[in-house]
Amino acid sequence: MVLLVRNRVKDIDHWKRVFDAQETAGMAAGLSVERVWRSADKADEVFFILGVEDRARAEAYMATPEAAAVGEEAGALEGEYWFLEQFPLSGDG
Repeated sequence: MVLLVRNRVKDIDHWKRVFDAQETAGMAAGLSVERVWRSADKADEVFFILGVEDRARAEAYMATPEAAAVGEEAGALEGEYWFLEQFPLSGDG
């Protein structure tokens, strides 16, 4: 399972510094950074995928005041997220 996240941010460079500094907290919640992208069309929009060890643990972490404070500190203006599971394509075993 992965967590796909989209954020609109005030300053992408500041957001990235805060995001990078939170890797240990995310790891403690069973989340690992897999990929990070910046929109080619909107300089204030970022997307990232986190690996998820345990959805319940990830959701519990995301619901904490500490996680909300990180988003505020990073300058996240808005965001959305989706938990995703692998979906086999035709021909996949």
